[in-house]
Amino acid sequence: MPNRSNPLPKPAVDLVRRADDAVDQQFHRLRGNPIADKIFYLASEGADYSRAWHAIGIFMALVSPTRRKHALRLALSLGVESAIVNGGLKNLFPRERPPLLDDATHEVRRPKTKSFPSGHASSATLTAVLLSDAVPILKPVWWLLAAVVSASRIHNRMHHGSDVAAGSIVGSTMGYIIKRLWRI
Repeated sequence: MPNRSNPLPKPAVDLVRRADDAVDQQFHRLRGNPIADKIFYLASEGADYSRAWHAIGIFMALVSPTRRKHALRLALSLGVESAIVNGGLKNLFPRERPPLLDDATHEVRRPKTKSFPSGHASSATLTAVLLSDAVPILKPVWWLLAAVVSASRIHNRMHHGSDVAAGSIVGSTMGYIIKRLWRI
């Protein structure tokens, strides 16, 4: 039966917990690998506050005046996404973040917000959708960046796998809605 602290029925909670544990086990195999640790640390830190996405948008606007509208749409969309995810959805789902490991090689900033959904995954997939529209030839690059940033949140134990999956769904859905509403 759902309760205030967890709105899902117990069988669903157990299923999500088992899936999250299985995903975490796969990432645990990579933890301690200096290359994986560095890549995921840099991805997580670079995407904090959508810095990397805003930097790409600014670069795109400076290099290609014809894409300035795309850069503006990206910047405004990231603001809306952050307000919805960090200011709204995270307050509806009071899920705690995974416990940190004592052997973490790189210390990643630990957000004070709740865990569900992942804002990093949401902003990353939103950006991939919008940049794929702006610079379609680089679509695989945008989606690879989104995947690495999203995976970094599991690797660095900032989120459970289901937080990242939900964030990715929210971000990509928002991206496709924004593309339909704000055509360039």
